[in-house]
Amino acid sequence: MSVSTEPRELGLSILGLGTQYPPYSLDARALEVLSKRYHPESPAMQKVLAINRYTGIDKRSSIGRPDHWLVNQPEPPTISQIHDVFMSDGVPLAISASKKALAEAHVDDISQITHMVSTTCTDSANPGYDHFVAKSLGLSTSVEKVLLHGVGCSGGLAALRTAANLCLGHSMRGLPARILVLALEISTTLVRSELDSIHQDQETRIGICLFSDCASAVVLSNDIPFSATEPIPPPVYSLLDWRHQTIPDTESDLGFDTHTQGWKVVLSPRVPNLTASVLEPTYNSLLSGKLLPEGYDSPKDFDWAMHPGGATILTGAEKVLGIQPEHMRASYDTYVNHGNSSSATIFSVLNRLREKEMDGVTPGGRGPKEMVVGCAFGPGITVEMCLLKRNLSRTEGGARKGMETPPEMESSSEEGELGSEEGSDVVDGEQEGGKGKDKKAEEFIEKALESVELD
Repeated sequence: MSVSTEPRELGLSILGLGTQYPPYSLDARALEVLSKRYHPESPAMQKVLAINRYTGIDKRSSIGRPDHWLVNQPEPPTISQIHDVFMSDGVPLAISASKKALAEAHVDDISQITHMVSTTCTDSANPGYDHFVAKSLGLSTSVEKVLLHGVGCSGGLAALRTAANLCLGHSMRGLPARILVLALEISTTLVRSELDSIHQDQETRIGICLFSDCASAVVLSNDIPFSATEPIPPPVYSLLDWRHQTIPDTESDLGFDTHTQGWKVVLSPRVPNLTASVLEPTYNSLLSGKLLPEGYDSPKDFDWAMHPGGATILTGAEKVLGIQPEHMRASYDTYVNHGNSSSATIFSVLNRLREKEMDGVTPGGRGPKEMVVGCAFGPGITVEMCLLKRNLSRTEGGARKGMETPPEMESSSEEGELGSEEGSDVVDGEQEGGKGKDKKAEEFIEKALESVELD
């Protein structure tokens, strides 16, 4: 049976998005500072540091600098200490990202939020962090909450898929649904533990070169208004369909193992080839039987919001799908300027994709596309893929919403708690919309393609 791709066919709309990165950025030399401070030179350490200089990442967003107290103890921090910093520095990021998404979605009455679907792979306490975010936002105690764990980098789209099914359930019951979908990851606190593993086991562990900190959120809605006098705002994106797939027998290739010092990244050299192998069949399944608008005949006819798990993930996608870096312009931009923030990254990519700077660097200058494919990979290895329709004509006060600067919210970290280290070559990061972003957007493809193969 053919399925139309009209945006209201499922009645699922992303009404608002919000991203909040922490106020600090780490350049490639930040890792060298801690490595030299706590470990002697060794073949494995030197190899990892060499890879670290050529990931294609300019800055990795972080809750602190290399002189943060957590990573400057005699031993790597315990999982309890990591949790404490996740709560003190991470949860405020999640609150800020949520407020941005709620503001854009015009959720003026917080009681209209019916569900909350959250994810993280960098904390596991009970109650989960979502409980404290909901409490801070003033959500009703009857809000239905779901916290996903064990889904890693694919968590953002897994949470969106879960929220979509909840939305459809409410639609079947004739009830309105407004779901806050939230992802929060604080991974830079694991640096000492990873350095210890590199030193002790002489393993080439490149996760330490890629991961960063971020919170991001979206508000998903079904098409049932709360009242006739409160129309639903036009969507930023319409969610049209999704697919979930697991690559058999790949549990040992990509994961995040529990450890007394937090978690240990599992990342085998097979990952880029494995993820590339499943892209085309998942895309074909997603698009099968759909009546697409004219001009959408192959992957290159869409814009792509690909989770930037690493340089080889993106370049591998280009090869198998026959697309150019500009198709994934927001993915490269996010990767270069912030790194890989695990589950929180995909919403950040979707948020960045609809901004004016990204519309200026499309393939061949053809302009942005309405139809967008989102994709992320997680441990297992799992792939999450979705089909979205971007609302290019969304306006508010005569201006395209996607061209506006998102509202700024409070920062998550207090600079007084973080010292400074002369000569550390680690600089304060710029918040979204900060000075120099336009220039970054124009140069991101050139910088991204300077990266080397990590496998």
